[in-house]
Amino acid sequence: MRKLSWNRRGITPVLSSLLLTVIAVAGMSIAVSATYVITDGLHDNMGERLIVEDVWFTTGQVSLYLRNVGKVSIKVAAVYVNRTDQSFTSLELEQDKHGWLNVTYSWNADSTYEIKVVTRRGTKVVDYYMSPS
Repeated sequence: MRKLSWNRRGITPVLSSLLLTVIAVAGMSIAVSATYVITDGLHDNMGERLIVEDVWFTTGQVSLYLRNVGKVSIKVAAVYVNRTDQSFTSLELEQDKHGWLNVTYSWNADSTYEIKVVTRRGTKVVDYYMSPS
């Protein structure tokens, strides 16, 4: 009777190729998952846009008329006047909506003020405004 002989030299390359394929698929799965998580957060930040259309200086406060021109809703998290945190009325704006943001501040006539509005996602709108005389 003939003995069957197995060629063991062919098993090692097959197993190494299979192992390499499994590692490559696992690595790509992790990369795709990480990319999705990162870009999902960036999408919201990049879709957030806010403009200041008007500023009014009234007794004891500064009123800003804001418009949401982005693709996501926004919520104002902080307002700074001359780099100092100020108290303000809460404001949330849906897409394509607008509204007044009232900031409690004692201002002086004929003065320039740096006003920064910061949203919950970290978008900042900064500009200089001159108070009336």
